[in-house]
Amino acid sequence: MQRSRVTRIIAGLTLVTALAACGSSEKTGGTSSSGGDVEGSLVGVTMPTKSSQRWIDDGDNVKAALEKLGYKVSLEYAEDQIPTQVNQIENQIAQGAKVLIVAAIDGTALTSQLESAKEQGIKVIAYDRLLRDTEAVDYYASFDNYKVGVQQATSLLTGLGLVDADGKETDEKGPFNVELFAGSPDDNNATFFFNGAMDTLKPYLDDGRLVVKSKETEFKTVAILRWDPATAQKRMEDLITKSYGDAKIDGVLSPYDGISIGILSALKSAGYGTGDQDYPIVTGQDAEAASVKSIAADEQYSTIFKDTRKLADVAVTMADDLLKGETPEVNNTEDYDNGKKVVPSQLLESQIITKDNYQEVLVDSGYYSEDDLK
Repeated sequence: MQRSRVTRIIAGLTLVTALAACGSSEKTGGTSSSGGDVEGSLVGVTMPTKSSQRWIDDGDNVKAALEKLGYKVSLEYAEDQIPTQVNQIENQIAQGAKVLIVAAIDGTALTSQLESAKEQGIKVIAYDRLLRDTEAVDYYASFDNYKVGVQQATSLLTGLGLVDADGKETDEKGPFNVELFAGSPDDNNATFFFNGAMDTLKPYLDDGRLVVKSKETEFKTVAILRWDPATAQKRMEDLITKSYGDAKIDGVLSPYDGISIGILSALKSAGYGTGDQDYPIVTGQDAEAASVKSIAADEQYSTIFKDTRKLADVAVTMADDLLKGETPEVNNTEDYDNGKKVVPSQLLESQIITKDNYQEVLVDSGYYSEDDLK
């Protein structure tokens, strides 16, 4: 009888212990899966520059959402200076950051800092720009960057009248003179944008409906370092002088709104947008306020809207999951090979914006106010 009673007591204690262990693995706000309190943990956020309104908004959105969850945030901007970004990340590591959210200036320039983070158990999320040549990146939050390039090329074709609003080819044969621009060669996204665009434009270039008079069609030739508007303006001026003379430019593939503004400045200096000489069809990306105003004024033709509010939410959710010992949700585990590993990614959708829909998509949704675009 005594042995039976002891056995029952031991069994009961074992059951209580097992139930307690099961309870500790449930998701609770501010608590990790191992039972540790993560509220107040530091998250390091590094953005490339404040010269683009887009990155200011990204940083503000990420910081506000993390703080709402109870985390501390170190938000830094490196003004496109790689050594500055290196120092900022080193400082965040030294300050005890548990997660790093990094929008890199150069995706290959942070290898040693990221390795140091990995050695200390710090999780790393690449934000919109893939971190390359390192295994010390855990997740990637971005948009479908190849599709962004397809959308840019499609909007160019639509503006020129080669395809209709539904994306179907028309009877228009051209030929139309176009020039090509690409993003910064140290940004992994730039090649995705360019490849998506060129795959879309290739049939039209091959059959002569589109003509690149400069013959500059290779990525390394048309890329604009650091996405710099002044560099883009100078290249456009050189193209006009070298290749056009009395000929007219009908369209320009531009990968980013800042580059588009530089291109338009060069075109305006050459007489476009005055008298009977309309601006060419110029594309863009990021739906920056200055370019949306330009679209409304019939200067820039289109941009690609990537809702950075949603991107911030994805990155913050990833960080929150990692801090709590959970596995972030992803929808792509195949396409983003950084040279060392395929980085699990959560990709968002983007949208073509023209004069016809900017009010509905950008203003009515609350992304911009009417005053923002005056």
